[in-house]
Amino acid sequence: MVRFKNRYVLCEVLSEDPRCRQCIEDRAVGLAVRDAIARAHGDYGLGCCCVSFTVKYLNAYTGTVLLRCRKDFQRLLSSALPLVRHLESRGQRFPCALRTLHVGGTIRTCQKFLIQYNRRQLLLLLQSCTNEEGCLVLQVTKALSVYTGA
Repeated sequence: MVRFKNRYVLCEVLSEDPRCRQCIEDRAVGLAVRDAIARAHGDYGLGCCCVSFTVKYLNAYTGTVLLRCRKDFQRLLSSALPLVRHLESRGQRFPCALRTLHVGGTIRTCQKFLIQYNRRQLLLLLQSCTNEEGCLVLQVTKALSVYTGA
């Protein structure tokens, strides 16, 4: 029995509309990515990538998406991600973009990267904070993340 090697692509949904992040669903992201692959690489690319393509994780609040595809076709998927320009959900169309954060061989490596990425983002927010109440909330959040090891 041969094991199929996969790659996991960690992406971030970028949108100026705050409603976009809260209304997205994994099915909508999957359809948008499949459509982008078909536009970029045609039927061949769509057939290659969609054999094992799935949306493994979606966090609508942070806009984090984890996509899985076969190792051999990861470059086809990565080259099509910038072509995603909108997501359709519940009859509405939201303009957005997908930014690739990390490509890993396991879900665990993507989780480790995401923890480090969120820590860096939290520190940047803390440095640019001007409101004292907001700074206090960020400091408490930072202390909790250090305490829990997240």
